[in-house]
Amino acid sequence: LEILVPMAGLIDVAAEQARLDKEIGKLEGGIKAVGGKLGNAKFVDNAPDAVVAKEREKLAEMESAVVALRAKREELAALA
Repeated sequence: LEILVPMAGLIDVAAEQARLDKEIGKLEGGIKAVGGKLGNAKFVDNAPDAVVAKEREKLAEMESAVVALRAKREELAALA
């Protein structure tokens, strides 16, 4: 269930965009770190399969979160 509330005039759009930018930056840093691990053949070969799978899952979650946050940011830009 998704409830939509008109946000125009209720929030500080610039502040919310800045918050989203900060969160996106943090996630992109995490993506870079996890991607670096998974790009390291030595890590992938030597780590237990469960650890590698968990890192891949973490990477996928962070990537989808970035996509969602960017979409929210674009929605906010339309309000400005």
